[in-house]
Amino acid sequence: MQENQAEHNHKFSMGMFLVALGIVYGDIGTSPMYVMKSIVEGNGGIANVDQEFIIGSLSLVIWTITLLTTVKHVLIALRADNHGEGGIFALYSLVRGCGKWLIIPTMIGGCTMLADGVLTPAVTVTTAVEGLRSINAVNNFLGSGQAIVIVITLAIISLLFMIQHSGTSSIGRMFGPVMMVWFLFLGITGLWLSLGDLSILRALNPVYAVQVLFSPHNKVGLMILGSVFLCTTGAEALYTDMGHVGRSNIMVSWPFVKICLILNYMGQCVWIIQNQANPVIQAIEDLNPFYVMLPEAMRPVAILLSALAAIIASQALISGSYTLVQEASTLDLMPHLNVLYPSDTKGQMYIPFVNNTLWFFCVLVVLYFQSGSRMENAYGLAITISMLMMTILFCVYIGVLHKRPVAAILFGAIFFALEGVFFVSSLGKFVVGGYVAIIISAAVLFIMIAWYRGTQIEQAQNIFLNMRDHLQAIKNLQNDVRIPLTSHNMVYLVKEEDPERIDRDILYSILDKEPKRANAYWFICVNITNYPFQKQYEVETLGTDYVFHVNLYLGYKVRPSVNVYLRQIVGELLASGELPKQNRRHSIYGPSDVGSFKFCMIRKMMPQEDEIDEVDDLLIRAKYLIRRVGGNPFQWFGLETSNILIEYVPLFLVPRKKQDRLERI
Repeated sequence: MQENQAEHNHKFSMGMFLVALGIVYGDIGTSPMYVMKSIVEGNGGIANVDQEFIIGSLSLVIWTITLLTTVKHVLIALRADNHGEGGIFALYSLVRGCGKWLIIPTMIGGCTMLADGVLTPAVTVTTAVEGLRSINAVNNFLGSGQAIVIVITLAIISLLFMIQHSGTSSIGRMFGPVMMVWFLFLGITGLWLSLGDLSILRALNPVYAVQVLFSPHNKVGLMILGSVFLCTTGAEALYTDMGHVGRSNIMVSWPFVKICLILNYMGQCVWIIQNQANPVIQAIEDLNPFYVMLPEAMRPVAILLSALAAIIASQALISGSYTLVQEASTLDLMPHLNVLYPSDTKGQMYIPFVNNTLWFFCVLVVLYFQSGSRMENAYGLAITISMLMMTILFCVYIGVLHKRPVAAILFGAIFFALEGVFFVSSLGKFVVGGYVAIIISAAVLFIMIAWYRGTQIEQAQNIFLNMRDHLQAIKNLQNDVRIPLTSHNMVYLVKEEDPERIDRDILYSILDKEPKRANAYWFICVNITNYPFQKQYEVETLGTDYVFHVNLYLGYKVRPSVNVYLRQIVGELLASGELPKQNRRHSIYGPSDVGSFKFCMIRKMMPQEDEIDEVDDLLIRAKYLIRRVGGNPFQWFGLETSNILIEYVPLFLVPRKKQDRLERI
């Protein structure tokens, strides 16, 4: 079924073509709004550029898009699908058996992508709103400061985050047609201006790209690549969103998108060449060729379309952030947060904690930088790191899984060199804003490290016992009518897949810590698989009719709704006779063969005294702090309305120190 689903997702259709335009290309599709602006500003303004510089810069843009987007992400990355799904965590699920160290590039890549989820709404919406300044009457209203621009930007961003809780499926249906109009607008306006000087076609020759890097007309040298790289931010979405639209729809739609983008860049460059000596143009502060190259009558249309495109790009990054966090949670790289599904659209989710955190940091970024040009300095650096980490994983995928080491070495050599140069050039932006992206990425990375390492420490402290050795003790408790019935069904969420082994803390909870008499004891282990939408289970009874070890096998995109799945399993075991009828008499629905349920989770806590090194002590305490802030894990398991019991046990059994005896008086 998994293969058929993946195969179905890969089929091309015009409907999915439009969906791909709306979902996949929002980020990269808004790049013409700021790439040439950033390149020209970085060289000292339009008065300090000439034809040679502009053609060389355009050539850099064209070949950056070609190599990093077309070759790497479309022609190569799309083939590394995990049963139809893409993205850094889907790729890690494929290669994690090749080495434990691969968790490091995965965490780094994931945290920089989440940083991009903060920066993209701030950059794109601010740049779109600043386009209002290209209309003289509106510019006079906005005044010389940025206050009104910031207010409008924050209002749009806040509204965008506010509507997430109700779902965006109805709005999402408009994304495709709007982006189709947007790309046609980019292509047609670019073509119209390009026809004024066909010599711009020289930029298709990569020689001009190499020459401009060392040209005296290029005042920043290799650092120009920091601005050029902005043209390919969003390329990772082509791989990440493969599961939503399918490989074929991306491969067919990308040529159309690429042509429209390049035509617009060409049109901007022709306009810059024709106006670089114009004193009126030179006098414009914060010049953005994307808007100013158009007749003033067309600028309101451009601003409206760019604002819609910016919102769509932001929506794609917000939705992508939810997916990243949810997939990271299933891999034990992040806490299990409350996940809501506000619509019937497949795969659409809403994570309140992530939504509020993204909104908070987006607002801070807008208030801190105040202008789109300053935000661009923070934009791009995190994505260069993300692309480098993806390249590492792709090399392992090609060389180890597909056993083609020569191809892996060639792939790594080419793209490490390219992305390494872009990374070094982007470092030039560190002191003027790039540090913000690194701070955000570092904060997310610390959360991942704390959660991952904390989980490792917990697992190292687990003591497992032989389950069969304790079956009789559990049976004796079940038959001891002197002890009140805790529940008909006592359910424990466990991490051990082997039914023969049981965590000592769980047995202690059942037999010693307020003994819990029940008709049946359930030990549920949720196993996250590489298949994105797998839903399977297996049951081991150990030859009893009162102990049931259930392994749930759920895909990494499936919400672990344990409550729902358990009721189905109970019904099937009752039908097969493996589970005795529980004869529940009191219920608003009348007598039932299924009794009550109580779910118990054992939570570790740090003792006041412990013997652990300082770094691990910091990480485990950080994990428990994150767990308290992040929310109740029962929500992640789909148990928010269930009868829940949480029991705390010390992480370490600290030997008791000899103390002075009390003296009775």
